[in-house]
Amino acid sequence: MNRLPVDVGLSGGPHGAWRAAEADEALRRAYPEPDFDDSSWAEIEVPSHWRSTSAFAESDGPLLYRRRFGWPTAPTGQRSWLVFDGVFYQSDVWLDGSYVGDTEGYFFPHAFEVTQALSSPSGRSDGEHVLAVEVACSRPGDPRAKRNITGTFQHSDFLDPGWNPGGIWRDVRVEQSGPVRIARLRALCPEASEERAVVSLRAVLDAAEAAVVRLRTTVGSVEHELEQPVAAGENRVSWNVFVEGPDLWWPWSLGPQTMTDVDVSVSIVNGTGQPETASDSRSLRTGLRHVAMKDFVFTVNGERLFLKGSVQGPTRMDLACAHAADFERDVLLARDAGLDLLRLGAHISRPELYEAADRHGMLLWQDFPLQWGYARGIRKQAARQAREAVDLLGHHPSIAVWCGHNEPMAMDPAAAPEAARSFKRVVLQQVPTWNKTVLDSSVKRAFERADGSRPVVAHSGVLPGLVSGGTDSHLFFGWHRGSWRDVAGYLAAWPRMARFVSEFGARSVPTGWTEADWREWTEGAGGDTVAGEIERHVPRSGFSSFEDWRDATQEYQAVVVRRTVETLRRLKYRPTGGFSHLMFADGAPGATWSVLGVDRSPKAGYDALAAACAPVIVVADAVPAQVAGGDALALDVHVVSDLRTPIVDGRVRAVLSWPGGSHEWSWAGDVDADSVARIGTVSFVVPDGVTLLVLDLELSAADGVKATNRFTTDQAPA
Repeated sequence: MNRLPVDVGLSGGPHGAWRAAEADEALRRAYPEPDFDDSSWAEIEVPSHWRSTSAFAESDGPLLYRRRFGWPTAPTGQRSWLVFDGVFYQSDVWLDGSYVGDTEGYFFPHAFEVTQALSSPSGRSDGEHVLAVEVACSRPGDPRAKRNITGTFQHSDFLDPGWNPGGIWRDVRVEQSGPVRIARLRALCPEASEERAVVSLRAVLDAAEAAVVRLRTTVGSVEHELEQPVAAGENRVSWNVFVEGPDLWWPWSLGPQTMTDVDVSVSIVNGTGQPETASDSRSLRTGLRHVAMKDFVFTVNGERLFLKGSVQGPTRMDLACAHAADFERDVLLARDAGLDLLRLGAHISRPELYEAADRHGMLLWQDFPLQWGYARGIRKQAARQAREAVDLLGHHPSIAVWCGHNEPMAMDPAAAPEAARSFKRVVLQQVPTWNKTVLDSSVKRAFERADGSRPVVAHSGVLPGLVSGGTDSHLFFGWHRGSWRDVAGYLAAWPRMARFVSEFGARSVPTGWTEADWREWTEGAGGDTVAGEIERHVPRSGFSSFEDWRDATQEYQAVVVRRTVETLRRLKYRPTGGFSHLMFADGAPGATWSVLGVDRSPKAGYDALAAACAPVIVVADAVPAQVAGGDALALDVHVVSDLRTPIVDGRVRAVLSWPGGSHEWSWAGDVDADSVARIGTVSFVVPDGVTLLVLDLELSAADGVKATNRFTTDQAPA
């Protein structure tokens, strides 16, 4: 029996719109009753965030929702299920005045059996049923001890801190099944090669009564059957399907994105000679591939891949309002910039993003929605939601790694000046804390037990210390400390920090902003602090117009991004496995780390990121910020190639110029596939009186490969 979903979530229609009102104690007692008069309540669209409705644009809830809908009497033997695909963040559900249950967790579905309720008279002569839901998304009181597992939606430095994401933000529907329902279906690919792939499946079967069932599975053209006794209630069944000579799924830079359909049906075995009774079915699409990580160097199907990535926040702050095409657009913009990876920063997005990443071969570093500080009471809930994440997303081949918690040592980065925060962060990184040691261990263990097919990182941005080996690194040279020129020396002194750098960059003012836009934004919460940080690096006093200064902030961001990426690529595999720059595209207006604005207008940083992520680049040690006559320079020149074939007969030309003179070097040779080659050294003594230097590099090869680059002192034109 196929599922027969009936949408009861869209506003309007023959049974009327959803209506909502802010909760108070009197309404709470009365509103679930079928005959309650809600005609004076505001209409509200579902799915949506309640702040997207003018009546609740300033509300922090809780909100009471009501919806009238008709439902035909189900045939005997069918079961009915009320399904909420997503509720921010907690809810209590009533149907026809009877309590159904509660939900917690914003990103995964919640289902309740309502067979009896929908089969019984509703108490109304017109046969309508009434769904009543109280939805709460409390604002964090102490940001160091949050209780809602909402990640970046309720605590970040790139979304409006006044926003509340509360609401029924995804579809609500009624599904039907037979006596045995496939309540959950988890599909993982723990093994894949040209010879064989393994699809590991785990189903939770909800049975009305004890029975013997037959599970039929089709993976592509491979069929599998399993007979299984089940008891009344929930039953967990696991099995493997083996696919010989599979068509593999690859990241876009390595091969095709072949998707494979997986269909699972359950039927009841009625006894010898009697036909089976179809009961339920589920379908999904997956990709047969194997991903592994060792010391933050990733392989896909046994092929090593240096990951060039960027952190992506929510596509929109009001994620329910994003169009399906918006998710695909962002994936394609990332691919156009040469990226292999998007790190979904401290949030889980909508299904359309994962489907687009699967189609276009974009790998995903999937953060769990934990960011900064949390209360002790959430540990079990966090572990439960980690398992739900695997059930929901585990079949997507694009997901390469799970990460439990972003910066657990940063309790509230906005609460203190940067210098004090830095000292506190260092201390918190080296001592055990509840967030870092207890909470994150529980979440990591939950991911590892639920999904043995992917690497799991407990937390992001934790420094190595006496006890911990550390994880990926957050390095903000050129913003929180020093200059981008300091990155190479820092990583040479502390190579462990170079394994995977998952945050770095600089803020800038968005393209098209006027003085009025800037003033309005800086008057908001936290905007004045950010304005001071930007002006510390690009003083506004040096520019005659706001537009010139705005463009200069973007140029500064572009330099920090490009030079940091080039430094990390030069350390490819020795020891760097990849990076994710902070960040790719805005979900709300702001002077943020992103290289694409909220309308996806590119900043200068987007082109800089794309140039630094080209398949082949030629780079040199940085020209010093200032030089003087008599300074001796020795700048190594490297070619970095991500091509899967060698560069044959490559020629590199270097020209160092200054006012009134220049000098030239050239080298020739081959460059291995997927490698870094040191080509030569620019050795030079700066002439007397020279303070401005420009180093131009040019690579050309017989097979048409070309690359250029330019390095300057700070005073020279870029």
